[in-house]
Order: sequence, then C-alpha cells, then structure tokens
Amino acid sequence: MGKVRTSAFSVSIDGFGAAPRQSLENPFGEGGTVLPGWFLQTRTFRAMTGQDGGSNEIDDEIARKSMEGIGAWILGRNMFGPVRGPWPDDSWKGWWGDNPPYHTPTFVLTHHARPDIEMEGGTTFHFVTDGIIAALERARAVAQGKDIRVGGGVSVVRQFLQARLLDEVQLALSPVLLGAGENLFAGLDLPSLGYEVVARVASPNATHVTFARKPS
Repeated sequence: MGKVRTSAFSVSIDGFGAAPRQSLENPFGEGGTVLPGWFLQTRTFRAMTGQDGGSNEIDDEIARKSMEGIGAWILGRNMFGPVRGPWPDDSWKGWWGDNPPYHTPTFVLTHHARPDIEMEGGTTFHFVTDGIIAALERARAVAQGKDIRVGGGVSVVRQFLQARLLDEVQLALSPVLLGAGENLFAGLDLPSLGYEVVARVASPNATHVTFARKPS
C-alpha cells in the first residue's frame, strides 16, 4: 500500500500556508503568491503550464518527485476554487482549465454535494460531503497501491495531521513572513502526534523539510 502524503506544500517562515482573503484573483490570498515562488520557477511547473525553460536544480527535483507515483488526490474546497456556500451552478471546474495537473481520481472535500466532473487528461473530480475518512477510503479504493496525495489547503492538511492519517509531510519553507492567514501549525503538537523530522535540504529559494509519522 502506498503512502498518504502531503508534498511540496509551501508555507511561510511563520507557518502560514495561505494569506487572508482568497479570491479568484488571489488563489493564495492577498499577498500569498510569494509562498509558491520557488515552485513557479521550476522546469516542472513550466512544463505543466505549457511553457519552456525553468530551473532544473533542487527545487525542480522536489517538484517533479512530488508528482510521481500518485494514484489519487484529496483536496479541500478552497484548493478547488474560491466559490463558497452552495454551488450556484456547475460552471466552476477548478483553477486549472480543461486539463488539470492531477491526472487521477481527485476527491474534493465539501459540505455541498455536486455531480462528478470528468476532465481531460484522466482527472475526475469527485465531491465528498462526509469528511476526511470517507475521502481517504474512496481514494484508497482507486489508488491501486500507489500514493495518495493530500494536496491542501491548510485546513485539510491540519485535519489529516490531527487524525494521524498522513504518513509523510514535505514542506517548502519560503523565506517570507506573512503575519496572518491560515497557519498550518497553530494548536498542533506534532511530536505528541508521532511526527519527527526525517530530512531537510535547502535551495536559494526555499528550505525543504520532511517529517514523517513514527511507526506505532
């Protein structure tokens, strides 16, 4: 069975994974675009968005590996888009256009039901209204032994950490301070939850830290 993991997840030095006031114009919140700056420069990101060039050093290696070996994704509603409350219609299909980067079954946590959306490239969005355990069970059923990647946002990663359901978390600490937004670490006692740092590597653009849950 593959890992349940969060990979290449960008946070500020003061622990924020998103800035306040997310909107269509500001997917990471106002001022939050600095968080994934390390990723936006990579060859992997540029290839995903139909561009040439980009860095192929440490950041690119981490970005590339984060996308490998995945059999299913789990996303929060905020990660899927800025729409709040009941879905007004079925027009919103994500930030990524007709061919999202997931290329697997992708389970979106929401309080409001919606029909599945089949996209180009093998991505199908399934909307899960009964919580993280149900989403994980459905993801495992289709992942065919590959990893399940919990993509975010912050609230979803926190829920999986609190429930000790993440085997591994790889964070990209961007060298910025946000001061406000969604804090990944607030109120979480990671050592008590069984997590410990197992790897770290730095690039000019981010410090990449991996922590994992110790075997019970």
